[in-house]
Amino acid sequence: MTADTVTDLFEEHRSVLTGVAYRMLGRVADAEDVVQEAWLRWSSADRGDVREPRAFLVTTTTRLAIDRLRHLQSRREAYVGPWLPEPVVTEFGRTVPDSAERAVLAESVSLAVLVVLESLSPLERAVFVLREAFGFPYAEIAATLDRSESAVRQLAGRAKRHVEERKPRYAVDPAVRRDLTERFLSAAAGGDLEHMLTLLAPDVRLVSDSGGNAKAPRRIIETARKVGRFLVAVGQGWRGTLDVRPLEINGAPALVFSSDGKADTVVQAEVDGGVIQCVYILRNPDKLASLAID
Repeated sequence: MTADTVTDLFEEHRSVLTGVAYRMLGRVADAEDVVQEAWLRWSSADRGDVREPRAFLVTTTTRLAIDRLRHLQSRREAYVGPWLPEPVVTEFGRTVPDSAERAVLAESVSLAVLVVLESLSPLERAVFVLREAFGFPYAEIAATLDRSESAVRQLAGRAKRHVEERKPRYAVDPAVRRDLTERFLSAAAGGDLEHMLTLLAPDVRLVSDSGGNAKAPRRIIETARKVGRFLVAVGQGWRGTLDVRPLEINGAPALVFSSDGKADTVVQAEVDGGVIQCVYILRNPDKLASLAID
């Protein structure tokens, strides 16, 4: 196998490897580190031992991601304030022409689902990602994780039940979600608390991730009136000093506020039942540095 063939085979599978690593770790830099390590192992592997390049690469990436996740868990326990995944732009475009496949990919990378995945064990998370996001057969997942197929099925069932219990109940039309997001921004920027309250579920939550590196609530805010008051208080500043544009972030409409071409804040609304159930605000500059907004 020539050097060019080795490189081409890796590049053929890079998007899947990056997708697995990001869903496992929730951070772009960590995912890229894992994929780079997978490349190093692939490029130096004994070709006689590699029967299926795809299986080798997915197995290597998944095992590296599990090891990285176990290392990161202690760091996240010391994280300042709520933790949210690093936002990524997910304009799938022509790369995912099938609407059903697009829906699965979008949900598997959503902030809501990635937050739930944080509560799974590394093995459960790996099984869920490989099975639910990428549709790998149980037998292949079992070989990847060096577990029996029956054990993998049990892990998959447990992980899926856990996620289903905690994620939004219904799929929401992106246009509806976009409309609600824009209306809530308008209410916040205009200081219209009463209109804001009509858009929020009574038990709405606001989760803001700053990592202690930017001004943001370090605790989750709950109830419509408390969340509404906070959004109205900060909303006028969003439009007064920052540029704003809509983008698809983690599979759903979001608003990206920027200054001098650099992302400052990402706001996304989780919608269910025609109202906003949760507002995510990402302000940690370390997580926004790589966000493409051009």
